[in-house]
Amino acid sequence: MQRRAPGAPRPSAPARGGRPRPEPRLAPEGPRGRRALWGGVRRRCQRLLYWVPVLFISSILCWSYYAYVTQLCLLTMTNIGEKVVCLVAYHIFFMLFVWSYWKTIFTLPMNPSKEFHLSYSDKESLEREPRGESQQEVLRRAAKDLPIYTRTMSGAIRYCDRCHLVKPDRCHHCSVCDKCILKMDHHCPWVNNCVGFSNYKFFLLFLAYSLLYCLFVAATDLQYFIKFWTNGLPDTQAKFHIMFLFFAAAMFSVSLSSLFGYHCWLVSKNKSTLEVFRAPIFRHRTDKNGFSLGFSKNLRQVFGDEKKYWLLPVFSSLGDGCSFPTCLVSQDPEQASTPGGLNSSSKNENHLFPAKPLRDSQSHLLTDTPSWSETTAKAEKGKVGMSNPALTMENET
Repeated sequence: MQRRAPGAPRPSAPARGGRPRPEPRLAPEGPRGRRALWGGVRRRCQRLLYWVPVLFISSILCWSYYAYVTQLCLLTMTNIGEKVVCLVAYHIFFMLFVWSYWKTIFTLPMNPSKEFHLSYSDKESLEREPRGESQQEVLRRAAKDLPIYTRTMSGAIRYCDRCHLVKPDRCHHCSVCDKCILKMDHHCPWVNNCVGFSNYKFFLLFLAYSLLYCLFVAATDLQYFIKFWTNGLPDTQAKFHIMFLFFAAAMFSVSLSSLFGYHCWLVSKNKSTLEVFRAPIFRHRTDKNGFSLGFSKNLRQVFGDEKKYWLLPVFSSLGDGCSFPTCLVSQDPEQASTPGGLNSSSKNENHLFPAKPLRDSQSHLLTDTPSWSETTAKAEKGKVGMSNPALTMENET
């Protein structure tokens, strides 16, 4: 029988069936192991801290419910009709506010589809080859049949080296979520989520209903606030709640009105917050209004065609988030031809749309207006677009 040397690890006892039990995984030792362990703890703490603003808003909302329903309506108001009207209207605004806020927080941001990810062979080629023509060829081949028309400032294909994908138009990498988000607007700490294509409508409704909620609370609380301030009502426990409720509602109304007005302007211009600070760069030039289709179509692109869903936190936006119609982009000669009826002419150029057909809900925005007629498109059919710019690899986050 072979003896085990002193200090040698004891062999694992065989499990049932004669197979040896797997060795338990031990935490890596040394400075590298401690750094990895500390990094994991730090990331968990950061995730918990990200929920602090959401918990703050939720606590304010819960307190406002108690202050308005219990202290103001049930204990302070004496008129029964006023009580009923205020309670019914309040709960409608409260329900819509909470519903839209919930959808904004827990709707996962959409990421680019698989066709925008590099294949395994392309990844290996991109990592193996030095920066130069070889990498340009890899990106050119990967982006050849994709519906993309925006570029980096140097005219390169927008590539994310963290997600290993070609970025669709209006897609950006979020450093907090560590993902590429379709039509990213911004990362909002008050919802602990990225606001993008999948939840931008919910975010707008959240701003609208939170503003209406605050205005309604401030308006109905104003007369009792004045009475308490002038000692017109007895000094009870409700005085503190009613006074602070008015101050909080008025303060939030001011901030929310400016923020909601700003995003209404963004919707009317079909822009995102990121595109305001950095205008999208197309193949030939930068155009800050490159995705604008007019007020009506810009509105329908966010809220959809069915107006019965406009005021509800239900997803109804048009498109798939990967391709967007625009009449300012010339066709890339290296990409496939665009389906007929989706092209238009403007400023003596042949302006075509993404080579990949858009979803029906998105593409019909391009064909139901007289300004984009097939007659004009056929007249410009013979013109040839400019050659593709140099596709140098550039990391854009």
